Amino acid sequence: MAKILVIDDERSIRNTLKDILEFEKHLVTLAENGKQALEVAHNGVFDLIFSDIKMPEMDGVELLSLLIEKGVEAPIVMISGHGNIETAVECIKKGAFDFIEKPIDLNRLLITVRNALDKNYLVTETKTLKKKVAKKHQMIGVSPAIEKVRMMIERVAPTDARVLITGDNGTGKEVVARLLFEKSNRTEGPYVEVNCAAIPTELIESELFGHEKGAFTSAIKQRIGKFEQADGGTIFLDEIGDMSLSAQTKVLRVLQESELTRVGSDKSIKVNVRVLAATNKNLKKEIELGNFREDLFHRLNVIPIHVPSLDTRKDDIPLLVSHFCELICSEQGIQTKSFDTSAIETLKLRSWTGNIRELRNVVERLIILGGSTISKEDVDLFA
Repeated sequence: MAKILVIDDERSIRNTLKDILEFEKHLVTLAENGKQALEVAHNGVFDLIFSDIKMPEMDGVELLSLLIEKGVEAPIVMISGHGNIETAVECIKKGAFDFIEKPIDLNRLLITVRNALDKNYLVTETKTLKKKVAKKHQMIGVSPAIEKVRMMIERVAPTDARVLITGDNGTGKEVVARLLFEKSNRTEGPYVEVNCAAIPTELIESELFGHEKGAFTSAIKQRIGKFEQADGGTIFLDEIGDMSLSAQTKVLRVLQESELTRVGSDKSIKVNVRVLAATNKNLKKEIELGNFREDLFHRLNVIPIHVPSLDTRKDDIPLLVSHFCELICSEQGIQTKSFDTSAIETLKLRSWTGNIRELRNVVERLIILGGSTISKEDVDLFA
């Protein structure tokens, strides 16, 4: 059931549309002129708006501009008995969803309603998903160590500089990478994540650079690699310290020349990609051991960002627990719980070798197994 606003100075048209739309189980509000429509739209939220074009005092095209200017997000369908191509094009350019001529064809009307509501649903779903993603990728904390990271992100994100993110497992290196992307000038482009440690050595080159059909036994069709997929956007090479030397050489070429060659091909392909990399390893030590190329390290390490361990920022634990508590209760569909002061203090006394990831797991366990208010006893028993 959708809420629909119908604006038309002809009572017969208003009532006809109301009858049709209410028969389809929608809630319909009527307005007889542009001024009244602005008041109604301001005081209510609608899923769809129909507006006549020829109306006294304020015509539909002016009303359309004002509705959009005021931030009305519902699809707006224009109706006219004096329709022509120029008018329709003008309305669409100004932001109308569609244009219908009078006399209104019933099938055309119902199809337009369905399409407009489908679009509105998708827009709403997209906003909801973006909010969920934004909640997931937040940097929680006010300690000096985390404020330093936050300041670096703000300064570096708008540039195209390559960033090497270091830190122990579970500290949130992927969150730093995501924030660098979201605050960059490349947000309209793709964001491609690659976990270098999770890809077998023999497949890493194919995964990163793609391959041609027949390049090797199992290459039954052409494959576009991650670097090509990220063209115009950002690629995040997580755990780059686990990448093979052969793949490192090819990554170096991409960084130097902004071009790559698919496995099994001799054709160079130009790419425009910002590279973010992360590792939990000491790459300088890996260079000494012969496991990592020094020239690649210097190419990646233009801007180094070190993510501190949780044990060095324990004052952030209350904020982190509160954040995870709200997030997990929402994900699990259970009533929001809270942690009392003694529980928080007990958590602060622990050593967090697994960092933020370990803390989140412990909070989730306590929410599931503990009472409505998590106590020190709950922490001692379940954490």
